[in-house]
Amino acid sequence: MIKDTPNPPETNSVSPYESSDSKKLHEAAEKALDHYLKPKPDPRNSVDRGMQMFMIAPDLNPEAVAIQTYETFSSVSILLLDLADSLENKPRHLAMAIYQLSEMGLLLAEKALDNERAIAVT
Repeated sequence: MIKDTPNPPETNSVSPYESSDSKKLHEAAEKALDHYLKPKPDPRNSVDRGMQMFMIAPDLNPEAVAIQTYETFSSVSILLLDLADSLENKPRHLAMAIYQLSEMGLLLAEKALDNERAIAVT
C-alpha cells in the first residue's frame, strides 16, 4: 500500500538533561516559573491577612502610641457606660464588667503615658 505522506524521520528522544547547558536552561526556566507562579508568602505578614485590617506603623513615637491608647480606652469606657444605662439585669451586669476591664486598660495606658513622659524629661 502506498501512503500519501512519507513516514517522519526517526529521531532519538531528547532529554532536557542531555547536556549541561540544557540542564542549566531547564533549571533557570523552573526558577522563573516558580518565581511568578508560586510566590513565597511575605514573612512579615504571616498572620491571616483576611483578619488583619489595621497596622501600627513601626516607627511611631512611643508617647504618641500611649496617648492614642489612652484616648481609645476613654472612648470605650464612655460608650460602655452609655450602653449599660440602657440595659437591665444580666446584660447590664455584662456591660458593666466590660466597662471595668476597660477602666483597668485605661489605668495601664495612663501609667505607660506617665512613664514615657518621665523618660522624655530626663
